[in-house]
Formats: sequence, structure tokens, C-alpha cells
Amino acid sequence: MTIGFAPQTTTRISSRLDRSLEPAEWTAAGIPLLANPREVVKDLCSRHVPTPVTAVVAVLAPEGRLVASASFTSSTGIVDGWEHRNAILAHLRRVVPHDLRRRTPARTAVLLLCRGGTPGWTKEDGAWMWGLRDACGLHGLRCGAYVTLTRDGWQVLGENRSGRTPNSGQLSGRPGGAATPHPQGAPESLRRTAAR
Repeated sequence: MTIGFAPQTTTRISSRLDRSLEPAEWTAAGIPLLANPREVVKDLCSRHVPTPVTAVVAVLAPEGRLVASASFTSSTGIVDGWEHRNAILAHLRRVVPHDLRRRTPARTAVLLLCRGGTPGWTKEDGAWMWGLRDACGLHGLRCGAYVTLTRDGWQVLGENRSGRTPNSGQLSGRPGGAATPHPQGAPESLRRTAAR
């Protein structure tokens, strides 16, 4: 007698092992819309001056005000959201206390990824989406928007909202971008801010 599990489709196995979300899965998750995505992107870009391979995680209050944010250098080519989840969670823990005691999450975390390539969805974006969603659950936050920033501009993936400015080309040419002040004197790879 053989005991085993029913075979799964290749797509389901791959999705589980890679810990990545497809665009349809992200859309079906009911991610809350950003009230003013252009202003959020501009604010995060002015605070962190991201360059390609920089991720910025931000926490928004219920009314949409920025509470805290952190930027860090991301690894390229990773399509397993596990590593992205761990990086996001580590930075969330540094900048904002968890909300695990609340019955329902009040604050929302969003992620902005500055990267090369085209603004459309990639497998790596799917891994970041999985990582953001899982990190939010572990920190007691609502999972918010995932935004990419490329030379073509910014785009909120899963929504049809985008803009040409700011874009990664503008930011990389900004003098003194690497010397952005940060309150605790953290290294450049760990820049963080607490909004007032």
C-alpha cells in the first residue's frame, strides 16, 4: 500500500517553493489603495534618495500620514520571498513597535523598490510582494501597496496608477544623495526616519 499526497500542478509547487505572488494573487488580496501615491513616493524619495537595488519600507498611520520608514540595500535576482520577508521584518522592527496586540491592524506598511528594468511586474517583484505581505502579518500591520521606481517613473503594481516623476534617473543624478541625514547615525545601508 502506498501513502502519499496527490500531485500538484507545477505552478502551485513553484509558487509555494519560491514564496512569490502572481499579479492576480496580489490583486485578489484586497491591498488598500494609497490615497495619494505620488506624494508618498515623492516623500520617500526625498527622505531616502533611493538608487537601484534600494528598498524603502514605510509605515503609514490610519489617516495616511507617514509614521516611520527605513531604506536598505536589496539583493538582486532573489525570487524567494523568504529572504525579502526577513529583511523587511528586520527593518520594521527597528523603526516601529509591532501592533500584534490589536484585534485588527491600524497601521499600513508599504514598500518602494528602486530597480532597473521596465516598470512591469517581474518574478522578483512577486517575491517582494510575498515578503511584504508576510512581514506585515508577523508585525501586526496591514499589507499596503508595492511600488516600483525605475528610469521610466513609479508604478503601483496591482493598480493602474503610475507617474513619470520622480524616477530613478533623477535621483541618481542628485548630488549628495548618499549623505542623506538620518537620526541615529546608522550606516547608509540602514537609513531610517521617524516622521513627526
